[in-house]
Amino acid sequence: MNVPTNKKLTVKQTALVDTLVAKGCTVAQAAKEAGYAKGESGRVTACKTMKLPHVQQYLMTRMNEEFGMSATLAAGTVRRLATGAKSEYVQLEASKDLLDRAGYKPIDRSQVQVAGDIRVSIDLG
Repeated sequence: MNVPTNKKLTVKQTALVDTLVAKGCTVAQAAKEAGYAKGESGRVTACKTMKLPHVQQYLMTRMNEEFGMSATLAAGTVRRLATGAKSEYVQLEASKDLLDRAGYKPIDRSQVQVAGDIRVSIDLG
């Protein structure tokens, strides 16, 4: 994405993106909280704002930050399930997920290897 680096976000644009990321609400709800015009006009302006390259870049940055902070919580949850879940099935699946993410995924057994030449002869006459 070619994003001009000289474009600065306005206070409303920043508030719009921050509200979307923090609350996971609709653009219309975020526009209202960010101080855009009321009703359909504010929603339309916010939708157009979200299409601007520098706003999209800020959105991606904020989402990456949010996912990074949530990843530690998610990893802790999976680790807790692997060691303390009542169901052995849940423990197994959580353990497999931890191993997979650590790089110890089992070999995919759906590989098919064919040795030698394969010839197909079709006689139409």
